[in-house]
Amino acid sequence: MLVLRSLLFMAYLYLSMVFMGVVMSPFLLAPRPVAMRLVQGWARTVLGAARILCGIKVEVRGLEHRPSGGALIAAKHQGMLDVIAPFTFLDDPCFVMKQELLSLPFFGWYAKKLRMVPVDRSAQAAALRKMVTDTNARLEDVRQVVIFPEGTRTEPGAEPDYKPGVAALYRDLNYPCELIATNSGLCWPAHGFIRKPGTVVFEFLEPLPAGLKRGQFMTEMQTRIEAASTKLLEAR
Repeated sequence: MLVLRSLLFMAYLYLSMVFMGVVMSPFLLAPRPVAMRLVQGWARTVLGAARILCGIKVEVRGLEHRPSGGALIAAKHQGMLDVIAPFTFLDDPCFVMKQELLSLPFFGWYAKKLRMVPVDRSAQAAALRKMVTDTNARLEDVRQVVIFPEGTRTEPGAEPDYKPGVAALYRDLNYPCELIATNSGLCWPAHGFIRKPGTVVFEFLEPLPAGLKRGQFMTEMQTRIEAASTKLLEAR
């Protein structure tokens, strides 16, 4: 039954993406806020389908720390759900993402329209400077910029490997850094199609103030996110 329910959900997910890319593509000609509302609505249907078909519930905690204006957010990344769910609980989210994803049909079209922050990892220093510039522009547009410090999805409980890109944004933009912990990989793993029933929690933590030294910032960010994420995993 778990396999069947997972297959039905994945069929819904990908068919809904095709629907968004083909039938709803005229909205890509509309102003960006219109396209954003469309994607936010789509994200809610995906979470609804996950709940109905797979028994996956999504809970958001720490709402007292949730930013409503321009914000830099460092988030734990365990699966695709971490990219979908924030559209349902952030006002105007923007993701720092690999540039090659822009070439994907459907996904890439909306990523361009929503003005995400693509990063060409092969460009190294130049890519870092562009990421800072683009992120600053999004913050000036009063958006919530989400970066996954590990750079890729990790298995629940795996040894963390935080990259320095987030430190460059934190230093050069002089913003507080909001933090999100999660246990999403327990229900929506990074690999495979099986989706397991349970409650996925996204938890906003107390933000780190602007102005910390690079080493202190990296240590505090990783310690807080990992400790909170581990606690969520153990509470399952």
